[in-house]
Amino acid sequence: MNRRTQTGAGLIEALVSVFVVSIGFIGFAGLQLNGLAASNNSLVRSKAVLLSYQMADRVRANLPGAAAGAYNNLTGVPTDPGCISSGCTSAQVAMNDYAEWSAEVAAILPAGTGSICLTSDPNACDGTGDVYAITLTWTEKGTQHTFVNALRP
Repeated sequence: MNRRTQTGAGLIEALVSVFVVSIGFIGFAGLQLNGLAASNNSLVRSKAVLLSYQMADRVRANLPGAAAGAYNNLTGVPTDPGCISSGCTSAQVAMNDYAEWSAEVAAILPAGTGSICLTSDPNACDGTGDVYAITLTWTEKGTQHTFVNALRP
């Protein structure tokens, strides 16, 4: 009689063990997804930093254009001056730099845009001062992100 009441107890223990292990695996999968999302955010932010430094290098390479304010208030859809093969003024080099850079920003960052302006406060483009603010914005998972790099040529 005693033997008959113990039938199936091992199966219940195995079922509970499988349930506990499966909950652990679900938790591990959640941690993996959070890690991948953080890694992706980090990758996009690194690309934004790289792109802002790339534009800063372009501004430094064209110091006459930077001193003349050719890089001030460059926003929106750029136009290519088309003078690279025939020779450009420093203002046209600035427009070409912005056109090439904007195309890269749009290709690399999700819904990415970039702007450059002369400012005294890197968080607000006021058109005065001696600092260029290179601003990148992109949208990721419905959230807009902004990165600002201040440059004093």
